[in-house]
Amino acid sequence: MINRAATLRRLLAEERFIDMPVAYDPLGGRLIESLGFKTVYNGGFVTGGSRCTSEPLLTMDEQVRAAGDIAKAVNVPVVADGGAGFGEPLHTMRTVKEFIHAGISGIHIEDQLFPKRAHYHKYVAHVIPREDFVDKIKFACRQRDETDKDFVIIARSDSCRFEGLDEAVTRINMAADAGADMGMIFPRTPEELQQATKLAKVPLVYVRSLGNRDNRPTPSSRQLAEMGYKACIDALLYLLVSFHHTKRALMELKQNGEYGGLSQDECVAARHEIETLVGLDQFYEVEEQTVEDKKWGDR
Repeated sequence: MINRAATLRRLLAEERFIDMPVAYDPLGGRLIESLGFKTVYNGGFVTGGSRCTSEPLLTMDEQVRAAGDIAKAVNVPVVADGGAGFGEPLHTMRTVKEFIHAGISGIHIEDQLFPKRAHYHKYVAHVIPREDFVDKIKFACRQRDETDKDFVIIARSDSCRFEGLDEAVTRINMAADAGADMGMIFPRTPEELQQATKLAKVPLVYVRSLGNRDNRPTPSSRQLAEMGYKACIDALLYLLVSFHHTKRALMELKQNGEYGGLSQDECVAARHEIETLVGLDQFYEVEEQTVEDKKWGDR
């Protein structure tokens, strides 16, 4: 069995930069993999949104299940949103263990208050004291070392939004000293974006949040790589595009009684590609060797 956490560590060591597009379901994960991306990401926003709730209201089981379902469907590493560890350090240890057992290769753990508040989506970050955050990371890393040393722990700080870049970098560097493999912060300006990688002790993962309403930068992957970032989570692309274009299609169906946005040939091609990603050809092969080659009268 392939150790995909080890694969993720190898990619981080060998690749200059890694794109991590988001998926909220196994089909999306397979689509991302089929297009040549080497890692898939599952985040709390898309998991919550796809379930008509808010990320802060998700349980650990819901997030582990969503990420684990994607991991079962792909052969590439999956990185997931570990929220605030779903509790204190002891709870965070169990969170790490559950994600590892679900086949996830790494998670990020943040310094927000738990339980998280829905106001998080209005960019109101309630961060915990530095020492409490470091304890979570320390014990998350202890669990990593006990269960799977290749599992990647990403320390995430939301403090930059209100307390500034220096505070966020200080927290990430303290987390690095406690064993974190990577860091994640949320620079507010192009200047902070440039400075962050120079100040952090560990490689940084950037979160490209398309549609954010606080004007946080959304640079390209090429720009991020040039600034020294190691990876980029595209946290909303799949959900936003799926929702936007599906809404337009449904509005057309409602208004006209039909949808003409795709030609018949395009519909056939899309349906066939979905069937291919699902693996229907392999299913057909098994049935042809077992049940479909028998006459009804023989049953």
